[in-house]
Amino acid sequence: MKLMILITPVLILLLFWSSFLFFAVESKCRNSCGLALASYYLENGTTLSVINLNLNSSLAPYDQINFDPILRYNSNIKDKDRIQMGSRVLVPFPCECQTGDFLGHSFSYDVQEEDTYEKVATKRYANLTTVGSLQGRNPFPAINIPLSATLNVLVNCSCGDEKVSKDYGLFVTYPLRPEDSLNSIAKSSGVPAEILRSYNPGADFSSGNGIVFVPGKGGIGAGGIAGIVAGVIVALLLISFVIYYAYRKSKSKGGSYSSSIPLSAKADHASSTSLQSGGLGGNGVSPGVAAISVDKSVEFTLEELAKATDDFNLSFKIGQGGFGAVYYAELRGEKAAIKKMDMEASKQFLAELKVLTRVHHVNLVRLIGYCVEGSLFLVYEYVENGNLGQHLHGSGREPLPWTKRVQIALDSARGLEYIHEHTVPVYVHRDIKSANILIDENFRAKVADFGLTKLTEVGGSATRGAMGTFGYMAPEIVYGEVSAKVDVYAFGVVLYELISAKGAVVKMTEAVGEFRGLVGVFEEVFKETDNEEALRKIIDPRLGDNYPFDSVYKMAELGKACTQENPQLRPSMRYIVVALSTLFSSTGNWDVANFQNDDVVSLMSGR
Repeated sequence: MKLMILITPVLILLLFWSSFLFFAVESKCRNSCGLALASYYLENGTTLSVINLNLNSSLAPYDQINFDPILRYNSNIKDKDRIQMGSRVLVPFPCECQTGDFLGHSFSYDVQEEDTYEKVATKRYANLTTVGSLQGRNPFPAINIPLSATLNVLVNCSCGDEKVSKDYGLFVTYPLRPEDSLNSIAKSSGVPAEILRSYNPGADFSSGNGIVFVPGKGGIGAGGIAGIVAGVIVALLLISFVIYYAYRKSKSKGGSYSSSIPLSAKADHASSTSLQSGGLGGNGVSPGVAAISVDKSVEFTLEELAKATDDFNLSFKIGQGGFGAVYYAELRGEKAAIKKMDMEASKQFLAELKVLTRVHHVNLVRLIGYCVEGSLFLVYEYVENGNLGQHLHGSGREPLPWTKRVQIALDSARGLEYIHEHTVPVYVHRDIKSANILIDENFRAKVADFGLTKLTEVGGSATRGAMGTFGYMAPEIVYGEVSAKVDVYAFGVVLYELISAKGAVVKMTEAVGEFRGLVGVFEEVFKETDNEEALRKIIDPRLGDNYPFDSVYKMAELGKACTQENPQLRPSMRYIVVALSTLFSSTGNWDVANFQNDDVVSLMSGR
């Protein structure tokens, strides 16, 4: 019974579907093996973190701290922080059918400044791919690839040929270099030269370019590869049998055990569900979806979600975001919000799963579960009072008292401070805005929508690519410089919204239709000789006189600090939390009962 919490019938279907594909295509794909190794040649400036980022996959997910999935194939690496330049690192990656014609894996790469197809092929991917392949799989011009672009990078692989030998099960995709020759590769790999020739007919091992496939037997990289392969094969066979048996057993009983468990109980019970790799690609989902560790999350069936929303009837729709619609539902006695996403949004789906299954904090929205059937579904806790933007900019709602606005700012800051400072790895949200701050029935805030979130080095630059919402985007994003300070900038815009109840982009005059960023509006306020009077003029008029001006002014100053053009001059979220905590406790006209002792806890604990 417990097994059904961890393994669902979807995997059975995927296994059968994958098997069907393997037998339906040409012979090159019939022997898809699911695992290959990429030989990455190290040049100056290359680190394991860089390699892991560029070759991020379900078999070696990008972690920045834990490189075990890579190191287990590289027993020669004694110190992960000191790897000899000019050596090679073996990186595991999925070896799958690509359009039924050949074997390989498509990696996603976020373009950096001054990148060209040649630079991506030769430097970023160490000649594991080619310029021609990149141009053929991406729509961008060869010159001036947009910084916001994400490239599909194909790396070919091999599963061998039984006609040559049945002794080899794991193959290395090996880019040739000028110093290579057939004899040198045979010597370093321990594979006879005639075997190498047979697996690579027509290849010129001394050409200094191109790719050959080297059998992983005889001690390449991690010694004992043959044992690993055997273990993997046995494990897969065992898992397949157990899945099939459990599925048939559950079907014979006419139902699924998982559907009868309350959400709260099941979330605690299924503490480490793992979506197995290999099959989801056949349904149009990124292979990365197939290997995410889903900690304390429930896997729902499409049937259950459809029933709870009357087949996703418009009457249940409560929101629409950039990556999908959101529906209200009651699932197993609890209120929930279901985000329905297209298969093309698998990158955002993965991002949210990665964050919300690893990070738990009272000021971050809680992920209940997910579903991968036909579309991608994420199931969250239902937060009663909508989002902050609706309260500030929408009609038909009571104006938020100033004290609640400060509390909401503090709650949101705590959520961001947690993912910036206290998680391993740390994260950058990249889409902070009032619409992504949810308000519960007690008017406490939770940060939501982690679809653009990415990992970042502690204290360093985070990621690449200009993504976010206009009006909230920091200036440096245009240049591809993205760090935790972009969240700080966007949070400063939210502070300005709390003060003025204006949107991030303000329409200045009805007649002309002139628009201006809210940051620019407040910059003009601070330039005024009497900036206090100028500030009073843009404070939300619905507040009347029911606010301590000193508190509003201090929040405006904090917003100004957050929106400095130079990211290095912006405060950290830790500083912002301290500043808002002080502001909250000193704000007049507030009710102590709203801020009980259990709220004053360690910011690291997440309560």
